[in-house]
Amino acid sequence: IFVSSDFEVDYGSKEHATIVYAALAVDKELQSDKVKRQVSIFDGKLQVHFEAVEARFLRASFTAFVDLMILAIKIIEEFGQNNKNSERI
Repeated sequence: IFVSSDFEVDYGSKEHATIVYAALAVDKELQSDKVKRQVSIFDGKLQVHFEAVEARFLRASFTAFVDLMILAIKIIEEFGQNNKNSERI
């Protein structure tokens, strides 16, 4: 029996969703035998599905993923194309 969770984040643009997807795709599950994660992009939205053998593994994986996702969002906000700070890049 698996426990699962799904969530979706609307970035408002395919470009931003793709940036976050690419940033998070390199971070593989540490316990891939216990947690499976599927990430996709649809219509400017990042869609994520988790399955785990126990709730505690799901919670740990979900939390770590969301922390990284928040960091990616902050980077987009700080250095995004529509930001005056983007000239520094």
